[in-house]
Amino acid sequence: MLSIILKLIVAAVLAGTPLLFGALGEILTEKSGNTNLGVEGMMYMGAVSGIAGAFFYGKAAGGAPVGVVAVLIALVVSFLIGALGALIYAFLTITLRANQNVTGLTLTIFGTGFGNFFGDFIAKNAGGSLVVTDGVKAMFKGIAIPGLSKIPVLGTLLFNYNWMVYFAVIVAVVMAWFFKRSRVGLNLRAVGEDPATADAAGINVTRYKYVATVVGGGICGIGGMYISMVSQNGVWVFDCVSGYGWLAVALVIFATWDCNRAILVALVFGALKIMRLYVALPIPSQFYDMAPYIVTIIVLVITSMRESREHAQPKSCGTNYFREER
Repeated sequence: MLSIILKLIVAAVLAGTPLLFGALGEILTEKSGNTNLGVEGMMYMGAVSGIAGAFFYGKAAGGAPVGVVAVLIALVVSFLIGALGALIYAFLTITLRANQNVTGLTLTIFGTGFGNFFGDFIAKNAGGSLVVTDGVKAMFKGIAIPGLSKIPVLGTLLFNYNWMVYFAVIVAVVMAWFFKRSRVGLNLRAVGEDPATADAAGINVTRYKYVATVVGGGICGIGGMYISMVSQNGVWVFDCVSGYGWLAVALVIFATWDCNRAILVALVFGALKIMRLYVALPIPSQFYDMAPYIVTIIVLVITSMRESREHAQPKSCGTNYFREER
């Protein structure tokens, strides 16, 4: 029984990591007052660009790429392409003042098509499949931390994951500190709550919105890269993101826009995502897919009843800022 529980938790951590990246990117975006529903699309863009970057570097290196360099290329390229998707969204909603929800949904459609088209296109020109070298794949495998990984139970639970799991946790902790302790983070929160007041206080609202939205999109792109390089083991699979972006949006609500809480919620969502593989219940498989959203709705109702501003969506989310109406 203990063995099954340990395996479930480890699998939940691995399944929840891309959700955590997507949620952190969306939290950063929404803290600026922008609601970007294009998380799914940006994750697709990051997924295909990350694996493509590592793949083409491998070809340029004559089939013997340096693993660390390949990892850095995949990380940077996925961030930049995810940020590019967010930049499109930012330009349309901040500069042109397009509807945020419609633009986000459009970005999801665009990003999904972008990822699947270029993934299949590169695979076709590469001989039928888009696969990175074994050396690059090894860089995304679990790391057994010397000494610590041998600790009974705790070693398995905490010290045997790939580097991206630890990177996601670090990003979450740094972002939590950023929002609560740094002046720039507090300014960003002010922009998300009341951009007119922030503008009157001398804060450049447009700059804060652009930077937060673009960086948030880049973090979502890294989450997509995790799926193609870790979940799919460095092999491009058509439609590989398949709903992770929407789960990440639900995770943001469940975590009540708190980065530290998002770590725990990502673990819960990851467990629900792979529960069917470890717990056999006499229910239709569709209920497993519904569970994260049902729990999110319940949490949303509870938090709405409590009316806690600390754990609520920033007030200006979904509303474009018109300075002349200040």
